[in-house]
Amino acid sequence: MRLRNKPWAEDKIKQYPQYVVPEPEKWRGKWRELFGNSRPLHIEIGTGKGRFIAGMAEQHPDINFLGIERQPSVIVSALDKLIEKELGNVKLLNVDGSRLRDFFAKGDVERIYLNFSDPWPKKRHEKRRLTYRMFLKLYEDILVEGGEIHFKTDNQGLFEYSLQSFSEYGLLLKNISLDLHNSGFEGNIMTEYEEKFSAKGQRIYRCEAKYRN
Repeated sequence: MRLRNKPWAEDKIKQYPQYVVPEPEKWRGKWRELFGNSRPLHIEIGTGKGRFIAGMAEQHPDINFLGIERQPSVIVSALDKLIEKELGNVKLLNVDGSRLRDFFAKGDVERIYLNFSDPWPKKRHEKRRLTYRMFLKLYEDILVEGGEIHFKTDNQGLFEYSLQSFSEYGLLLKNISLDLHNSGFEGNIMTEYEEKFSAKGQRIYRCEAKYRN
């Protein structure tokens, strides 16, 4: 999908430091101080236009959320949702998700959401998939003991690859769904991509992967 350039995006981001955290490196190991409470912290890598993270924050006011998105022209749409809803338990990071260790210490995060990540279908691009073992190690380095990854995709090939990658890494798999919207799963918050794909009749795949204590 072609990304529409918004040259004003970076200026707008700077106008709302209460929602898009400037210099997030400063809060490594201290996110509870930023939020002003000791609630669990959940992050979404590749938050896109923010429908999921804003919806989760509304549904779970007892949890703090961070949406991570590296494209300024995309994250401003998520910013608009937070401004409109005036949510106090969710913030955004305009950074590259591959740099998680720069922003989070071990145990900062309890859960990671990966929603409709780029499948990178060519074998030579395997290392770019967000469920590749290198990324699973990265997530382990910031999660609490027994932390979880919640993963959704419309891509069957990526889902099969991810199940195998999770298993080979030693994660415990649970709540595996091969057709999420017909599974009876409760509390699902759709992303923009999810709504688009499901409207076309495409199945949505979902699973949860838990790190061993």
